[in-house]
This record gives sequence, structure tokens and C-alpha cells, in this order.
Amino acid sequence: MLNEYHRGRTPNPDILCNKHIKFNHLYHYAIGTLGADALATGHYARTSQEDEEVFLQHYTQQPSGLFRNRFEVRNAVKLLQGADCLKDQTFFLSQIPQDALKKTLFPLGELTKDYVKKIAAEAGFHHVLKRKESMGICFIGERNFEKFILEYLEPQPGNLVSIEDGRIMGTHKGWFLFTLGQRARIGGQRDAWFVVDKDITTGDVFVAPSTNHGALFRDTIRTDRVHWITEEPPAELVQNGMMECYFRFQHQMPLVSCTLTLNQDGSVWVRLATPVRAPTPGQFAVFYKSDECLGSGKIVRLGPSMYTLQQGNQQNLATSVSAETEYNLKPTT
Repeated sequence: MLNEYHRGRTPNPDILCNKHIKFNHLYHYAIGTLGADALATGHYARTSQEDEEVFLQHYTQQPSGLFRNRFEVRNAVKLLQGADCLKDQTFFLSQIPQDALKKTLFPLGELTKDYVKKIAAEAGFHHVLKRKESMGICFIGERNFEKFILEYLEPQPGNLVSIEDGRIMGTHKGWFLFTLGQRARIGGQRDAWFVVDKDITTGDVFVAPSTNHGALFRDTIRTDRVHWITEEPPAELVQNGMMECYFRFQHQMPLVSCTLTLNQDGSVWVRLATPVRAPTPGQFAVFYKSDECLGSGKIVRLGPSMYTLQQGNQQNLATSVSAETEYNLKPTT
């Protein structure tokens, strides 16, 4: 996680915790060592199998290699959104392995949060109802983020640079303390400035004078190799090389229609129907089809921003007008 921050990315610790700890080490310890029949968690999510089927699934040890048995009979279990759309947590489960999903129960998947609270109240768990929902970052909690990071990473001073004219607006202690879209607190500025890009080679953090500046919006991203919940890319994507589905990179952001293009290395290009604000390298692009969470891939590359495209169009237009004027001014013979 710290290495990702140092590389200028913004990881999602909650997704990584589920992938590496809860549905990996905890899962294998519970089933393999303790002999538990299944794993049950409080996530608001569902699967395509009935609860009774969970107990019929065979436990398999972690594979010793990258490749599974090609002759293995597979009945993949799908990850489905929870009944409570506002509390659905499939986003955070989008990297969990198929073998763990097969042996997991989600008792709250068919319930709404309000109904769960009602059950808790009737059972006398009033102290639970008074607790505030946890909003801290997994692994970090509710500690001050900057203080936490600077305990592990050495300060790397640099400049806050205006994306529009290259002016130095201020200084910072390290690019890893910023994520795209966040407000950059710059002393002496009346108006709010926001982080739109970072250059870890120079240490520059680029800022813009508006929360909806064009430099924050993009409609194209690329992921690393996608983790598909069912272990294989959807048949439509394999057959056609492209597929329409829905995308989000933040838990509660509205789903955005997109087109995926599959690359040979298993990564995908994502072309969004509408530009989204501040897609960020290190975050996960999570894909949906109907109520199914297909899986996710880490964002590793961004397409040009709307601001960059606009600047390019204006430059091309100016060049075209200049060429046409020059042509019209030439004397006729």
C-alpha cells in the first residue's frame, strides 16, 4: 500500500484488505485450519447460489501455480449486488477469489440496513444502534492521513503548479499526500484550488482553480489485468474483443455506461459514455452487468483530460485559420 502511494497512486485499502486478508488468509485459516464449514460476513452482497449450496462446496487449498486444471469442471458462482442499493458492498468485494466466494455466506445480502437495525433493536442490541458507522480507511482507521503517511515515507518537497499557466502557487511535503480531485490548501488564495495531476519525476503537483475544471474529467482509462469474479472474462468480451457494461471507481458513485476493449495481457481499455471526475491511478475500476459485479482492475493509465483535448482543438483550429489566411493572402497569377 505504501509503495503505491510512493509511486504517485492512490490505492483502495478496503478492496486490498478483502482480497489479501479476509478472503485469503482468514478464509484459509477458518476453513483449512479450524475446519469451519463456511465463512459468513456482514457485507451487503449476494451470490448466485443458495445458502445450502455453500455447505456442499469442496474446500480447495491455494493453487500452487498460476494456471488451474483445464479439465476441471467449473460451476462459477456470481457476485450479485445486495438488496439494499444504498448499502451494496460488492464494490469492495470485486477482487475476491472464486474459491472463497463459493464458501461464503452473506446473511445481510437480502436485507436493507433499516431492517437490520430493526432486528437489532428487537433483540435488545441498543448499544450497537448508537454506534456511528465506521468511515475510516482500512489499515489506517480515522487517524490523520498525512501524519500516518509521513511516519513511513520521507518528505519529498515540491511545487504546487497551476495547470493553466505554469505558475508556482505554493509548495508541498510530498506528492504521495495528494490524490486527484482533492482540494489543495494553498496559503494566501481566496479561491479553492484542486489537484488535477502529479509528476513524481519532478515532484510537481498540478492544480486548477475549480472543482469542476476540465483537467479533472476524463473519458478513457486503462487497467492492469482484470480480476474476473468467475475467473474468466465474459464470453461476449472474449468473442468480440469489446463489451458494453457499467463502471464505477468509487463506492457510491452512480454507475456509468462504458465500453471495454480487451487487451492481450488481460488488461482493458475503458471508454466511458460520459466523462467522470478524477479517475485516479491506483483506484479500482469495478464493472457491472445488470445486478452482477463482474470484477475489477486497477487503474494504471489515464487518457487525456477534457482540458487537454480542448486545448488541442483550439490549437488545431488556430493552425487551420492561420493556414487558410495565408492561402487567401497569396497573390493570384
